Amino acid sequence: MIHTDALGRLPVRTALPHLARALDERGVAVLCAPPGTGKTTLVPLVLAGLPAGGPHRRVVVAEPRRIAARAAARRMAWLLGEAVGDRVGFTVRGERRVSPRTVVEVVTTGVLLQRLQRDPELAGVDTVILDECHERHLDADTAAAFLLDVRDALRPELRLVAASATTDAEGWSRLLGDAPVVEAQGISHPVEVVWAPPERPVRPPHGMRVDPALLEHVAGVVRRALRERPGDVLCFLPGVGEIARVAGRLGGPEALGAEVLQVHGRAPAAVQDAVLAGGSGGRRVVLATSVAESSLTVPGVRVVVDAGLAREPRVDHARGLSALTTVRASRAAARQRAGRAGREAPGAVYRCWTEADDARLPRFPAAEITVADLTAFALQAACWGDPDASGLALLDPPPAGAMAAARDVLTATGAVTADGRPTDRGRRMARLGLHPRLARALLDGAREVGARRAAEVVALLSEEPPREYGDDLAAAWRTARRGGDAYAARWRAEARRLETAARGAAGEAGQSSPRPSAQGGGDRSGGAAPGDDAVAGLVAALAFPERVARARGEGAYLMVSGTGAELGAGSRLRSGQWLAIAVADRPVTAASARVTLGALIDEDTAREAAGALFRQGEEVGWSEERRDVVARSVERLGAVELTARPLPAPDPSLVREALLEGLRREGLGLLRWTPEAAGLRQRLAFLHRELGAPWPDVSDEALLEGVDDWLGWDLDRARRRGDLERLDAGKALERLLPWASGDAARLDELAPERIEVPSGSRIRVDYGGAQPVLAVKLQELFGWQETPRVAGGRVPVLVHLLSPAGRPAAVTADLASFWKDGYRSVRAELRGRYPRHPWPEDPATAAPTRRTNARR
Repeated sequence: MIHTDALGRLPVRTALPHLARALDERGVAVLCAPPGTGKTTLVPLVLAGLPAGGPHRRVVVAEPRRIAARAAARRMAWLLGEAVGDRVGFTVRGERRVSPRTVVEVVTTGVLLQRLQRDPELAGVDTVILDECHERHLDADTAAAFLLDVRDALRPELRLVAASATTDAEGWSRLLGDAPVVEAQGISHPVEVVWAPPERPVRPPHGMRVDPALLEHVAGVVRRALRERPGDVLCFLPGVGEIARVAGRLGGPEALGAEVLQVHGRAPAAVQDAVLAGGSGGRRVVLATSVAESSLTVPGVRVVVDAGLAREPRVDHARGLSALTTVRASRAAARQRAGRAGREAPGAVYRCWTEADDARLPRFPAAEITVADLTAFALQAACWGDPDASGLALLDPPPAGAMAAARDVLTATGAVTADGRPTDRGRRMARLGLHPRLARALLDGAREVGARRAAEVVALLSEEPPREYGDDLAAAWRTARRGGDAYAARWRAEARRLETAARGAAGEAGQSSPRPSAQGGGDRSGGAAPGDDAVAGLVAALAFPERVARARGEGAYLMVSGTGAELGAGSRLRSGQWLAIAVADRPVTAASARVTLGALIDEDTAREAAGALFRQGEEVGWSEERRDVVARSVERLGAVELTARPLPAPDPSLVREALLEGLRREGLGLLRWTPEAAGLRQRLAFLHRELGAPWPDVSDEALLEGVDDWLGWDLDRARRRGDLERLDAGKALERLLPWASGDAARLDELAPERIEVPSGSRIRVDYGGAQPVLAVKLQELFGWQETPRVAGGRVPVLVHLLSPAGRPAAVTADLASFWKDGYRSVRAELRGRYPRHPWPEDPATAAPTRRTNARR
């Protein structure tokens, strides 16, 4: 029996005539409806013609999450007074409840993509509703692009609705071809905002880490909300780990006075159903991830506690590492979360941040296409016929770097050709409903160790096991096989699905069945079936070949990608020389990645799985450790060196480049700089600074950049560091003198190495400072009135007048002024200290001398 009273109370009904008219006229529409208005439940039923009892139209509703898909189907079936699977059904990965009578089917966006690849026309489907578009999930954006292609090329009559509570309505309208925007006004109950920031500063989120002080504060705010407000409390936290930690801090129902429930994507379906069905009288605290932001109504909730955090994907393309990271929730997400408190009655939201911080939150969450690993997207686009995705209608274009990295992975796994076109193997991989890395591991692993065992390991990799299973993939596999927890149940169901898919893909490819030994567990050598360690390691290595790693110290490893990795203390995996790392994350400030899931392998498995990264050749380079040229014949697996032996006759051009690298790293001090060579360089630097061209720039940067102009011939003959140390840098520098213009002949005129003073001494000029310096004993300059000048008379020499002991007594650039004004005070100070030296009253007329007075 249809619940007409419940249907009549849903506010979205007032917008249905406008929506129907928009679809009749244009075939596309954007529906904006606040939470709780019935956009997810009433709209599909009406578009399918079910409440009116008229002709039925088949409607597919795409939800971003499995929990939302199941909940929406249950709610619509209840409104019709039917069981799920009758006229309303759902399909999610690993679970399908439909019948020949099904008119409205709720699917995940991933399932919708698979259907579009198999049947682009979506035969028999009249309308597709893409729900919760504001979340900007990659699958949803991709599905929208594919559906627009279908409307343009195959089925212009296919109707498309983009629906959301909070979204960029104008952007979606443009994307759908200036589609009409239909807005539904909700009957929203007032929600009071309570700002509840921590009393003391907490550390901002870093990677997956959330400050325990913030979680303690959130637990305190939940207790406060229970004291101050009636009704159930819905608390938003970024992930499963934070939910568990806050639950632990809240304690049991006796101490808290309320039942604590946990809702997230990994929670058992029975637990999810119980939360969404409502309580039995007592108060509840529901700890949830962002899955509870959209599409789900949690009955009885009057209070929301928002930690203000969310998880978004990030990928390090250079290292082949991808992970979720904790970020501040957007303002759109905060509004969605707050709206949960006003679904059924007035409520309140406790926000664990300041009102000032709220203004600095991003407006919308980051579109997944801009931050995520795009390997699966690139394969979908290739199989759709648009390898670079340039022809797809997307709100945000995929970043070029991420697409290039994705194509590299797909090419290495044999999914696409060099020009990006999908291979037959790639199409089989796309149909498996797995990330392409895992699809490769399933297909190739099934051939080596059998479909069942490969499927079981891939199922572990597709949804990481709980942390309490440990970091050993083989041990986690054994735990899942004998486990009775919710994860083990989901794992077994997924493993069965993957085994069936692997066998089907093998038959489609025309492959023969695995060897008899592989049927029972597999053996790549044809002998006894390998153990769990070998199988888990091979499958993980096939999925993540660039994460194959070799030990380089206690608990430390080097991945073939070049990234370091470390195991936790006490890990069984520390005994292995080689690892296949399945899951690792690298904090921003850490030098190495932390291994959270891996398996032991041997070198043969490493070579097999990462064979595309094997390189053999001559390596000639500068060794910082030996500070010399090192020439070797080397075998490498990516960044991991397998074997090396000395190379007796390396390529001279490679040796030359290695010596140049040594000069760049260690500086020109590797050459032999005699005092004359250093002096020549200073003189040239002085002339370049004062006169410019044609005098050369002899700075380190210029000399290294133009090394061929002055050192090239010597480098061609050098073979090692010792040869550099024997090179006369001064002789080499002379090649830079402006010989062609004839100016080289004026070097001694413009920047003389020595200047003859009145005593007859030839004194070296120091050009190392800002001004040339002539350091000479005072008595040798008696009678010299004019200060010497260099650079064609442009620059006066700075004269350092020395005492008889060679210590500075005065400094002047104007000798005439010194003799007139400064000499008297110097004479008075020094004549008593050095009585055997001449100290005439009139130095201008005295004879210069290098000697003391004659004995009296």
